[in-house]
Amino acid sequence: MMRAFVKKLIIQIPCHNEEGTLAIALAALPREVPGVDKVEWLIIADGCTDRTIEVARANGVDHVVDLGAHQGLARGFMAGLDAGLRAGADIIVNTDADNQYNADDIPKLIAPIVKGEAQIVVGARPIAEIAHFSPLKKVLQKFGSWVVRTASGTEVLDAPSGFRAISRSAAMQLNVFSEYSYTLETIIQAGQKNIPITSVPIRTNGYLRPSRLMKSMRSYIQRSVLTILRIFITYRPLYFFLWLGAVPFAAGTLLGARWMWLFFAEFSESGRTHLPSLIASAVCVLTGVLLWVLGLVGDLIAVNRKLLEDIQLRTKRIEYERRKDNA
Repeated sequence: MMRAFVKKLIIQIPCHNEEGTLAIALAALPREVPGVDKVEWLIIADGCTDRTIEVARANGVDHVVDLGAHQGLARGFMAGLDAGLRAGADIIVNTDADNQYNADDIPKLIAPIVKGEAQIVVGARPIAEIAHFSPLKKVLQKFGSWVVRTASGTEVLDAPSGFRAISRSAAMQLNVFSEYSYTLETIIQAGQKNIPITSVPIRTNGYLRPSRLMKSMRSYIQRSVLTILRIFITYRPLYFFLWLGAVPFAAGTLLGARWMWLFFAEFSESGRTHLPSLIASAVCVLTGVLLWVLGLVGDLIAVNRKLLEDIQLRTKRIEYERRKDNA
């Protein structure tokens, strides 16, 4: 593998009213990383109504992106990628304002990108060792990561982890549609776009505050399931609807076979036509066929989306490279 030349690393932190913990997180960030010429810090102020921006500037943050109104973690994350690319970042590292992740592991996090082995690296937390995670949350974290691995075809061990490194090339290709979180969607998207992605074990710090993202376990599960389904249907519509349509089509075929057997076995004796079974069979078969047609339409739309993404990527490369040269 060819080693990447890393002139600039930008560490970004999405923030929503983080004046209480931001200074702690910033104090732990490095200003020098082996193999990197320059390290800069960036925060995304997502509708902050406290002193988050003032704390950031007082602690030496190089770039501040102020979104004005609160737009959610996913949009904040994408705004950070955009600002990092405009500032000439070769690698962007995303971490949290609550100092959950150990910043000393940033060199380990970016190592696969520097070595040319991956373009996205996700930090895998020691879930079993995190004291403030309940047993139920630990089980759900592992199960959710398995679901994401299955849907994406990747080997990422800790899908909800926000501690991740993204190369310049990968950052240009990511598009987040969800307004809730970017963590699951970007992994599935990377898998479907064949962007090399891996994970490395990282350490975590002490517990400073409750999660802002997970209001309740039920809400988090519902949103995560919807996100996984939505992104999978977006990138694999034909595969999804083929399997979905196979269920009613198979049921309709079985009902049709049952109707034929009953009709020919009993009609001459009793005159019964078993019409309800025939109607049910027709409805199920038609439902299956309609779902398959939806899959074909979705697949055609997906082809068009890929062409648009190629155009978007070319446009981004021209724009960001020009800004990088100016920077």
